[in-house]
Amino acid sequence: MPSLTVLGVETSCDETAAAVVRWTDGGQGPADVLSSVVASQVAAHRPYGGVVPEVAARAHVEIIDTIIAQAMDEAGLGFGQLDGVAATAGPGLVGGVMVGLSAGKAIAMAQGLPLMAVNHLEGHAVSARLAARAPYPFLLLLVSGGHCQLLAVEGIGRSRRLGTTIDDAAGEAFDKIAASLGLPYPGGPALEALAKGGQAGRFTLPRMLLGRAGCDFSFSGLKTAAARLAETVVSEAERADLAFAVQDAIADQLCERSARAMAGYVREHGAEGRLFVVAGGVAANMAVRARLQATATSHGFAFAAPPLAYCTDNAAMIALAGAERLALGLTDGWDAAARPRWPLDAEAARLQPTHVAGRKGAKA
Repeated sequence: MPSLTVLGVETSCDETAAAVVRWTDGGQGPADVLSSVVASQVAAHRPYGGVVPEVAARAHVEIIDTIIAQAMDEAGLGFGQLDGVAATAGPGLVGGVMVGLSAGKAIAMAQGLPLMAVNHLEGHAVSARLAARAPYPFLLLLVSGGHCQLLAVEGIGRSRRLGTTIDDAAGEAFDKIAASLGLPYPGGPALEALAKGGQAGRFTLPRMLLGRAGCDFSFSGLKTAAARLAETVVSEAERADLAFAVQDAIADQLCERSARAMAGYVREHGAEGRLFVVAGGVAANMAVRARLQATATSHGFAFAAPPLAYCTDNAAMIALAGAERLALGLTDGWDAAARPRWPLDAEAARLQPTHVAGRKGAKA
């Protein structure tokens, strides 16, 4: 079929992003990213040591029009040259999600274009396809500040959860432990930088669930143990060694759980789809990425990860997910709702919840 050109809008957390992606159905080669603009709110949230939802939502409102206009200008296109508009509809900070989704609806309605309300997690799932050929099916490790899951991705709208965190996400552990070490926000990149000067052997940290059945994760015990050790370190060398130990412990758990998922995936799929994709903000940690790539190789899997620019939140991945949905006729009405919680595998979240469902439903 002919190529599809889609505007993507992403406002699920503290990045206001817009992008234009051109995609040809069939998965032959990477998508063509015509523009990708991301406005970070790091400076606004740094005084608080983390993202403040109300601050984030107001910042999105103030800049969303400018970011979309910049993305269209860099792509060299007018709105009339688009085939559709994709906007993140969740999961995320619902105030921010509402801003981007409303902007996407307004453009689609004004231009008479189809709207695709995209699951932010599905955006991460397809992000490796922005720069490389990554055909379905594949095994996905989605690892970020808010999520840590292993999924068998059969295609758009068809993801099956194999494992998930039962408490904290790996990215959250990175950020919270970095704060315990007195590192600036955002903590994950700062801890990675500090760990480069560290050595193994000084500190011992727990690796939760290793050796146990299943593919679930747990990082709360590691987070608590590291925070307590952080109170005892006095020298810069000790801080670097603790950062190294934290990074090593998180990588150990990600690799061991992923290896279990690979074994089960092979039993189910045989030789088909032996591709291991790592996506999400933690995929930007090069030490962790190298460990995961080695694990994939040792289990006979090809390895793919997005370029660093597409690991963290961006709108190019939302535009691509929207284009793939549009190719399948999966469009949404103007009543598409902003959703703070939206698991990719809704059935698994319902039947095997890792958190007790609140009034807004099961967590991802």
